[in-house]
Amino acid sequence: MATTEDELKERIKELTCLYEVSSIIVHADVDQMQETLNAIAFSLKKGFQYPSNTEISIETSLWSTITECANEAICLEAPIQVFNKPNGMITAYLIGKSSFLREEKQLLDSVAQKIGNLLERIEIQQNETSLKRQMERADRLGILGEITAGIAHELNTPLANILGFAELLKEDIASNESATEDLDKIIKNAIFSREVVKKLMFFACEMPQEMQALNMVPSIKSAVALLEASFKKAKVNYLIDIDDHELWLKADTIQITQIIFNLIINAIYFSPENGLVTITASQSDRSIILRIKDEGVGLSSEVLDKVFQPFFTTKPTGDGSGLGLSVVHGIVASHKGTITARNNKDKGATFTVTLPRS
Repeated sequence: MATTEDELKERIKELTCLYEVSSIIVHADVDQMQETLNAIAFSLKKGFQYPSNTEISIETSLWSTITECANEAICLEAPIQVFNKPNGMITAYLIGKSSFLREEKQLLDSVAQKIGNLLERIEIQQNETSLKRQMERADRLGILGEITAGIAHELNTPLANILGFAELLKEDIASNESATEDLDKIIKNAIFSREVVKKLMFFACEMPQEMQALNMVPSIKSAVALLEASFKKAKVNYLIDIDDHELWLKADTIQITQIIFNLIINAIYFSPENGLVTITASQSDRSIILRIKDEGVGLSSEVLDKVFQPFFTTKPTGDGSGLGLSVVHGIVASHKGTITARNNKDKGATFTVTLPRS
């Protein structure tokens, strides 16, 4: 039978354990969480009545550790909760002894709560870091948008003049075949430049919009039908998954079609042969959500940071101007929506567009 002195020694061990665990958690770093859990497990092991007969397992959604595997042992468990949701378990295994002390259950619960608090702190820090990056990216895109709008306006007038005077000159020298061919080249390149300016203005949200009630479902199906040849040429399959027959929102029909086209074309380009492009559309009470998922190589952290910037492209020279996704971003922003790019867990990337319904 345990004496008062024995009980006091056990309480001191438990308090020492809690102090050690608290110190470990105070100095914990998200980049060293595995080492942190290892240290907590071995410290907790020492807090039990029979340390040499006790093994500790800590499992969370992201990290896990165990002091040593234990067979034919009795178990004592304490759940780990993060923001009141189950996130793991601490398990103590007792080998060759009959039972745990009641206080040991309290010790396990206390440590589980401390680990839950640590995981909450880490999640908050990660969310703050993510939000900061999003704000920095939005600031950069905003500045680029202002610069782009100025460039587009400055180029628009001289391009119109080049086209106009070239057409007039072509009429005057219709008999000179060589000169006419050169003028055709000038006109062709001026038209191409004007299209680039249009895309710049889309990115900068400077194009006029005709906002009207629009059912997005036919727009998606029409875009896919028109791109059927592109899918076949690239040997890429597609899957359309739309929740409802009608997905109504207030938007500019031409610009919404441009969003769908650009994202699907981008997905086709980066998909391997026999890959699958999945087009998903759904709605909530306030928003329409469009997702375009591919099975390509995915996006590096550098590309994720710059993917919506104008003139940034990972395509070879001649395959793209680097304006497609920046145009999509500009249109989405002008509709007071959001667009995100994320890598899939297995392979490829998913672009998610969220647009307000009204």
